[in-house]
Amino acid sequence: MNVAQNHQTEAATVKPEKPSDIEQYGEIVAILFKEGLVQKDQLAYAARVRSKLDGRKTLLQVIKDLKYIGDEQIRNAIRANRVSMKIGYLLLELGYISEADLQRAFEIQKSDKTRKRLGQILVEQNFIGEREILDVLSLQLGLPVVDPEFMEIDRDLFSKVPSAWFNSHKLIPVRTDKSGKVIVAFADPMDRFDLEAAEQIFGRDILPAIASVNSIQEAARRMQRLKNIDTLAHTAEDSASGIVNSIIMAAIKERASDIHIEPTKDKLRIRFRQDGVLRHYKDLPADLIAALTSRIKIMCNVDITEKRRHQGGRILFEHAEGQLDLRVSLYITVHGEKVVLRLLNRQNELLDLKQIGMAPRIMARFVEQGLELPSGVLLITGPTGSGKTSTVYSCINKINSPQISIITAEEPVEALIDGVAQCSINPKINLTFDETLRHVVRQDPDVIVIGEVRDKFSANIAVQAALTGHKVLTTFHTEDSTGGLMRLLNMGIEAFMISSTVVCVLAQRLLRKICPECRELYTPTSGDLRRLGYQLTDLAGVKFYQGKGCNHCRHTGYKGRIGVFELLLPDEAVRSAILEQRTSQEVRRLSIESTGLVTLFEEGLVKAAAGIVSLEEVFRCLPRLHKPRHLKDLQRMVGI
Repeated sequence: MNVAQNHQTEAATVKPEKPSDIEQYGEIVAILFKEGLVQKDQLAYAARVRSKLDGRKTLLQVIKDLKYIGDEQIRNAIRANRVSMKIGYLLLELGYISEADLQRAFEIQKSDKTRKRLGQILVEQNFIGEREILDVLSLQLGLPVVDPEFMEIDRDLFSKVPSAWFNSHKLIPVRTDKSGKVIVAFADPMDRFDLEAAEQIFGRDILPAIASVNSIQEAARRMQRLKNIDTLAHTAEDSASGIVNSIIMAAIKERASDIHIEPTKDKLRIRFRQDGVLRHYKDLPADLIAALTSRIKIMCNVDITEKRRHQGGRILFEHAEGQLDLRVSLYITVHGEKVVLRLLNRQNELLDLKQIGMAPRIMARFVEQGLELPSGVLLITGPTGSGKTSTVYSCINKINSPQISIITAEEPVEALIDGVAQCSINPKINLTFDETLRHVVRQDPDVIVIGEVRDKFSANIAVQAALTGHKVLTTFHTEDSTGGLMRLLNMGIEAFMISSTVVCVLAQRLLRKICPECRELYTPTSGDLRRLGYQLTDLAGVKFYQGKGCNHCRHTGYKGRIGVFELLLPDEAVRSAILEQRTSQEVRRLSIESTGLVTLFEEGLVKAAAGIVSLEEVFRCLPRLHKPRHLKDLQRMVGI
């Protein structure tokens, strides 16, 4: 018998209490008690459990975790009792938002001259998703949630009013039910202005439902296009062009690095990657998928009729601030072609090496023992989106001078640097990596930059060029610095060639920085200490921070990103381990002991102790391969 069953058995002998005795636990919990769905001793036990969880869960969530009650029972109880509590407190007790979120929303509402409803503020400031708040409103008001954007709308009902009418009313008629009543979707069923307008057109006996504003507006636009069926083809073409341009312009404005255009079963989802994290931008109707995809294919000059194979291309997008280079990838899925556009050639993003976030002592060692050496292979490693290309360009910018010949082979060239011979690979005209790399060494270069080591051929070119006295700078997809050496071995490169040519491996990640406008102190929890392998005394005098969330950071608590680095400069012990083809763990241990390597996790921890990043971000993004060394030792080693 489990804990929940034990308490349920004991509860059978307990005399029922009045709901007023339970009010301290919240209005919803009081309703559950009144309905006999939970007992007083169960509530007391759940309260004790909650007190040991640092108050991060509501009592209602703890009751659910203990299996005393399920979601369906809670929903039925709320509907049966028509909860009158305000939406903010209802969301708080159900666990959708925290008390801090609610108080912040109240502050915004108080200072907002437009007098927006609390629910609208919570959604706009990213405290809660729009779908979640619609579900809670449905519970509160006893009305169904509908999605008119993806429903079949009755054309006769829609045609009862001119299209301009829908611009001033956030509602749309859906259909007539079997009893002859019109189902009308409202963004706010409590808005008397919209309710009276609907009753005047569709009769007083309507059936209200709840829907999002975007869903209502998209449904109205779709129905308007259907009304103009004779010019639909021309309209669709113009609409597709305008929509694509507006999506790209929105991504530029919000400083997104990637645009994801993803077809699903019933809609087209648009997401932006900002500060390394995908954020939902908007959804579009499924009937626009083909038109938008075709428009993008035309823009990047690929085969518009090919819908069975993956394709890639490039768009040079002209806008008010100049020209933007977009790398386009079309990927075939079961619901259609997914399109990802990567935004490149931001001229203001050619960073000085000192600006990428390297700690002082790591920077000094990297420059003196790696970048300034006359020959050898320098590997910049990390997963996609970790900032490798930005680091490579910063290195080129650092060493570029009239006395040095630098030549590159990239796919594509992402930023133009004066004085550097940059080649953009173009397989369509047979300008491939293989062909280009064969000619690179004939150009009498001092420094060769290879955009990416992707196979044994490019790896061989890199080490062979280093053996003949060239400096080679390239990127590699590996988890950490020692993984770069191991992957070269797995590619079939001879161990003695790796040992004698690789002079530096720099692994990196990008972490979101804490927003300076809403930064507040953060006390590590017992769970944080356990994950760090530290005692509380190990962090005496150390101050950690986190972002509370504000208008400057879209209430995420983060603004901008910074690099975290792991520098491996192989010494004799590490080179011998490579020759003996020891395991990655042994090479890493030797690197830590003999070369002074500071791991990615350790460097991230130092930046967290300096108040630059949060502990949450360190845990989320960085690999933990062993217990970090003492924080004071790490701070001394990196120079922070």
